[in-house]
Amino acid sequence: MTPPPRVKASLTVGIALRMGDINGKPGAVLRKGDPDAGGLLVVLRRRDGFLCVLSRMTDPEGGQAWIRATGATPVDQETADAYVARQVKFDPDLWVLEFETPDMLPPFEAKIL
Repeated sequence: MTPPPRVKASLTVGIALRMGDINGKPGAVLRKGDPDAGGLLVVLRRRDGFLCVLSRMTDPEGGQAWIRATGATPVDQETADAYVARQVKFDPDLWVLEFETPDMLPPFEAKIL
């Protein structure tokens, strides 16, 4: 079976940022990755400074999903930065986005496992 075509990373990033603007959860690119095939991490920031890092993955059915890569509870800036740095070392093509979100949910439709 042929896997479904992948959307270019730069297009996915642009859509996510636009959804953030529309939903009142402003976002920014913290790190540009490969425009065609780069992976994506999303940092969610609450107003109190605590964060959660989401990592994109494939679910068991072959669809797109996200995991709370830094754990179920929000973490401090240092912990989030350390996680992102480790992932960038592993994948230098990685994109990193950050959104300000009081409910710790991304501004775009996302299945979170």
